[in-house]
Amino acid sequence: MSAVAEGPVQLSVEPGARARPHEPMQPDGPVQPDGPVQPSLRRMRRFGVRPDRDLGQNFLVDSNILGVIGRAAALEPGDVVLEVGGGLGVLSEYLAQRTAHVHVVEIDERLRAALSDATDSHANVTVHWADAMALDLAALEPAPDKVVANLPYGVAASVLLRTIEELPGVRTWVAMVQREVGERLAAGPVGRGGAGPHKSAYGVPSVLAQLACEVEVLRAIPRTVFFPVPNVDSVLVGMRRREASVGGEGGGAGPGAEAAEAAEVTPALRALVAGAFAHRRKTLSGSLGLADASRSLPPRSREQVRDALVQLGHPADARAERLSPEDFRALARMLEL
Repeated sequence: MSAVAEGPVQLSVEPGARARPHEPMQPDGPVQPDGPVQPSLRRMRRFGVRPDRDLGQNFLVDSNILGVIGRAAALEPGDVVLEVGGGLGVLSEYLAQRTAHVHVVEIDERLRAALSDATDSHANVTVHWADAMALDLAALEPAPDKVVANLPYGVAASVLLRTIEELPGVRTWVAMVQREVGERLAAGPVGRGGAGPHKSAYGVPSVLAQLACEVEVLRAIPRTVFFPVPNVDSVLVGMRRREASVGGEGGGAGPGAEAAEAAEVTPALRALVAGAFAHRRKTLSGSLGLADASRSLPPRSREQVRDALVQLGHPADARAERLSPEDFRALARMLEL
């Protein structure tokens, strides 16, 4: 790691799947006469790679987990995949053998020799030596339709949210992330139906991700599949973009157009969500009045916000954590944002 339709998510994960038993690996791994067998361990030794914790590098050193990732992503021969954080290339070459094209993004130039060793033999791999948060994602050709990655801990949520926003053609995400990040993305509100899962983590990333996607923590990932062994737990998170028609018959307004509008996450809606959570101890109306993010919104009085909340079935003094993602969409519509 150096980097949907209504109803439940139907990601291809084997029921009750568990990683195969294994012992914690040392950097040298199981040694054969010509060196370690596992590709990451072999490349670490051959190219003298030392993980950089400042970049959140925890390299995948247990190849057994690759099949779990591949099944979760339901990889198909025609897929175009974006992998952020190519690292030592063990996931990159797995993806290249099963899909039409793989875009690999890696920021650490020290890994050039090791990553090239993994990808040079695959004509369907393009390596982008860049910061994933600065790379022009819309310019990727061919355009990705899936994101599959072992994401760097420090930027995982930001990378996922950016790809949701800037890569509308992506329908599926499967990523290994820090457990806290995965739980935050999948967290539910504290609302009329009671507390959602991981409720204490519910916030801006939860709402923005779930407005666009169905989000699910698929399974825990053992710390021992990484080197160095991280000090935090990891999970495999899956997201599936919510489906919506792109227009009514003949391209005019109609039910299809309404569905497309309902699935859109506009800049005003993003600003509303950010402003609502900016001061978590304040009421939603109070937080919006204080938040810098709300400056990009048309002015709305606290009474207008309070009245809209009541119409949505919430107390006038509700906090942001009470509203579901769709409540935020409805609130934006009621406030004419």
